[in-house]
Amino acid sequence: MSSYLTYVWRPVTGGRHAFPIAATKSPQDQKVEAYCGAEAEATELHGRSEVDWIREKSCMTCWRILADRP
Repeated sequence: MSSYLTYVWRPVTGGRHAFPIAATKSPQDQKVEAYCGAEAEATELHGRSEVDWIREKSCMTCWRILADRP
């Protein structure tokens, strides 16, 4: 098991999704893909407020995909 962060949850338009950590390093104008297949602009992964976290629901598809990983 890796001791490094391999994914990150971010509240983007349409829900709080899990993204590979590499998505946070993508150019801001590039689309990134969550584990469930949802797409967002890379810029949406940064600068979110606590209110954004409260308002968005967690994507249960991302949750199940991550929970089923070895």
